[in-house]
Amino acid sequence: MANQLLKRVVKPLNGFVFNGNSIVRAISTVQYVAIRARDPTFEKYMHNYKNLVKVVAIQDLILANPTRIPPSVSVDFLSRLAQKLRLNRGASSFLRKYPHIFEIFYNQSKSMPFCKLTGKVMEISQLEAAAIRESLPLVVERLVRVLSMSESKSVPLRAIFKVWRELGLPDDFEESVIARNPQLFSLCDGNEPNTHVLKLVASYPSGHFTCSIEDWRVMECCKEDAKVDRTEIRYSFKQGFPPGMKLRKTFKAKVKEWQKQPYIGPYEQVGEKKRTNNGMKMLEKRAVAIVHELMNLTVEKMIEVEKISHFRKWFGIDLNVRDLFLDHPGIFYLSTKGKRHTVFLREAYERGRLINSNPVYEARMKLLYLVLLGRRGLLAEAPKSANEDAYIQQKSDDQDVASHEKSKSSKPEVHLGNRELKWKLHVSFWRFALEQDACCQTEGVAGKEHLTLFLPCPAPF
Repeated sequence: MANQLLKRVVKPLNGFVFNGNSIVRAISTVQYVAIRARDPTFEKYMHNYKNLVKVVAIQDLILANPTRIPPSVSVDFLSRLAQKLRLNRGASSFLRKYPHIFEIFYNQSKSMPFCKLTGKVMEISQLEAAAIRESLPLVVERLVRVLSMSESKSVPLRAIFKVWRELGLPDDFEESVIARNPQLFSLCDGNEPNTHVLKLVASYPSGHFTCSIEDWRVMECCKEDAKVDRTEIRYSFKQGFPPGMKLRKTFKAKVKEWQKQPYIGPYEQVGEKKRTNNGMKMLEKRAVAIVHELMNLTVEKMIEVEKISHFRKWFGIDLNVRDLFLDHPGIFYLSTKGKRHTVFLREAYERGRLINSNPVYEARMKLLYLVLLGRRGLLAEAPKSANEDAYIQQKSDDQDVASHEKSKSSKPEVHLGNRELKWKLHVSFWRFALEQDACCQTEGVAGKEHLTLFLPCPAPF
């Protein structure tokens, strides 16, 4: 009875119904994901990026064998991992799909085919590693900020392992970042066996860290033609909705009200959590601010929802993270391409590309370009021997001589692709029609009905 009354209160608004001051879900999460507004730019980007994720997974497996020169893995080993790597048509078919990235060769000692990376990919991998080494101070600051957002200033090490690539950490960050900065970090045993917790040793005063959203707020207030109220923009977030999304008046009013809602920053202590209506709104907006700040710390301003869920307990987020992204389509965009839920920070992208780029991102985009290239460009890059070049040149000369002799002895052929010849045929057909018209007029034929038999078709271009 209560559910029936709830459905009659008001029509669902983006998956929710508003009953007085409380918000109640009207549909399930699966249905909420299905009816979300799509953004073609992000969907196209993820359509290409999902193959890059598989390529990077195989690349990491190959580079994890430095004892072999060059680093390589057997194709049979990748075939056994095909289901885990989500290679639907098998490892061999996937490797042959990207010849600019992978090279299959036969190992004489093992008597089986192996796979290695091409020279281009090795250069890109070294370029990315060099960019990460140069940005080590920035990497350390990112890790400090992640730990500072935690209520206990600590995070499980396995959670950091989940997002080490997103944060731009080196693959040996335990030695190169954590062990070399004992004044900042410390590893201790967790409550569960064989688990470790990364703690922040250094203490920072309140207000030491500034959120990235504060930069946008300052820029909006400092514009010459700024018409925003500073009291309103103090707690606001930049909004940019998907194209074609229908924004109702009620939804706009809710967004405007939510923008004015005060909240506690990601780097500030919460204290006692109030379960009142206003307290829940503040906690929900704080959760948005925490995830917003975490995504700003990533290299590509995108991350999988499953990886964020490992930080939910430590950041004090009591809400469903996936629903959080769906409730705020103007700040985040959730994509389900590649059988994984990936969230983007909308304000960081423009036309499918990162606005404020960095060297690590540029190196990864070069690898994405090779993924998009696929099998194209193989003939142009295939090396030819001197004998092959001489044979091709002799064959070309013979064809030129044969075509010259044929042009002397035979009539010119009609090629449908020749624009000039089509025009000549069109003009000659009109001359024929005019001659027939003159003959008919001398014979006394009245009217122009006789021309319908000879009118040519419109120009074929």
